[in-house]
Amino acid sequence: MSKSSGSFMRALCMGKIAEEIIFPFPKMKEDEKDTLKSVFASFASWLKGKDSDFRKWDKQGELPKEFLQEMKEFGLFSFIIPEEFGGLGLSVTAYSRVLQELSRYEASVAITAGAHSSIGMKGLLLFGTDEQKKRYLPRLASGEMIACFCLTEPSAGSDAAGIKSKAVLQGEHWVLTGEKIWITNGGLADFFTVFARTDTAEGQITAFIVTRDMAGVSTGPHEDKMGLRASSTVTVSFDNVKVPKENVLGEVGKGFKVAMKILNSGRSGLGGGCIGGMKRAIALSTHQAKTRQQFGKPISEFGLMKQKIGHMVVDCYATESIVNMVAGLVDQGHEDYAVEAAISKVFATECLWRTLDEALQIAGGGGYMTELPYERMLRDSRINRIYEGTNDILRLFIALTAMHDVGQQLKEVASSVDKVFQDPIKGFGIFTDYAKKQVSLTTGFGKSVFTKAHPSLKAETAIFEECTQGLASFADKLLRKHGKKIVDLQFPTRRLADAMIDLFALACVISRVTASIEEKGVEQTQKEQEILHVFSGQVRRRVKSNFGKIDENDDAEIIALADYALEQEGYSWDNAQMGLTLK
Repeated sequence: MSKSSGSFMRALCMGKIAEEIIFPFPKMKEDEKDTLKSVFASFASWLKGKDSDFRKWDKQGELPKEFLQEMKEFGLFSFIIPEEFGGLGLSVTAYSRVLQELSRYEASVAITAGAHSSIGMKGLLLFGTDEQKKRYLPRLASGEMIACFCLTEPSAGSDAAGIKSKAVLQGEHWVLTGEKIWITNGGLADFFTVFARTDTAEGQITAFIVTRDMAGVSTGPHEDKMGLRASSTVTVSFDNVKVPKENVLGEVGKGFKVAMKILNSGRSGLGGGCIGGMKRAIALSTHQAKTRQQFGKPISEFGLMKQKIGHMVVDCYATESIVNMVAGLVDQGHEDYAVEAAISKVFATECLWRTLDEALQIAGGGGYMTELPYERMLRDSRINRIYEGTNDILRLFIALTAMHDVGQQLKEVASSVDKVFQDPIKGFGIFTDYAKKQVSLTTGFGKSVFTKAHPSLKAETAIFEECTQGLASFADKLLRKHGKKIVDLQFPTRRLADAMIDLFALACVISRVTASIEEKGVEQTQKEQEILHVFSGQVRRRVKSNFGKIDENDDAEIIALADYALEQEGYSWDNAQMGLTLK
């Protein structure tokens, strides 16, 4: 597989470990490291000690205009814009690291900068014409224009293809009408990346560049949210807005592709933010555990506290590995990384949630109080599992992509019987390849193995190889058992997705620890090897559990109970036996 093609996880589901894609572990360029040092120093001088301000702005539900101006002056909207247009021109890896650092101070600040770069104006970078870039990028870099991404509608959240906003071509303009909801940065933005139904011969959805100065553009009041309260979230309305033809972003009718490309390429920014939140939580928790006394000694001496912190460290290391890997794939020019990007989003957001929940638990009652940052961090993180693709939908995407690949191979095998007589070489070739795969899955003979992992990691790579063989067999069995019905069977597809998520994370950790050993030596990397050992054991247990539920599970009972609760619109039992049902 070349650098520009091939997906590690799609290959893995076919039983192949395409290790050339993930080895060596990606490294940040030295010149970018130097740039980030000065950027982080400026962050520290500017943001350190502002926690009381951040708490106040959270309660007020708004970032002050003066602070927004400071964000512009500090270059928070210029990170990924090329230097020729006034930006820093950071790689995806470096940009992810910047958002990680910002998130260690305040999530609302990080999301305001991140929504601008990761999705708001990312479409312009990916699909914009030279004229569009010259016109808008300098103002986007300076913060004169802040960008937002307008896809979600009242009737189209995860179902992006169901949008109702409409644009009709009239002469030299498209007339745009519709409403977008829950738009991050919407109240601050002057640059809107908007998706509308066009129903043209070229396709049904088109992306547009819309600016606030166009007649008919309006935004609603600031939404009162659970978390990220100081960031701007509003409804954006378009009332017969005349959008010039030259403001089409990408090709007419190709807007869905534009939207998906933007979301996929922006996931490393969100992942970086998750890592920053986790690192801050670990720092807070370790300090809290060492200074808080209970039963005459620091709570850090209790086993259950150490267990929490140890798992937080493992989760953070694995998250950092997976996010950096995906960012590296993008920077290296890989094109087929959608599954890996989706996996990184699901894994990072769920690890962050677990870490913050345990951090608050370690803080005890104090963590529940607003004077300390734990409860705010927990509130701020909850949206991560919902926006930019809900984790539930992304799991289906991850699994069904694998199912599609396995299905295509089975189709080829079925048709190869006829091809044997029409084209013996091609027909037998397809059939033989599949036969080899089945022999490997059944006996282990000729199975795909790691050759680039460090020799000292044999035990962990053996776990990965064993689970890979099981993964390919699992996907094959699911499709054989359920056929086309698998699309509607979300329990087994979730199990496949969870196994894929775990295995990609493990592959990334193996690659990272290998790189660390090669750089520092076996003795100097003992703690990282311990992380890998713990994580590989966790992955093996979870993956084996999912594989074991192909035939023996409680899916039917769970569905029946859910159907009953839906019919009753509530819980139907009461110990008091009073004949009352509370709904």
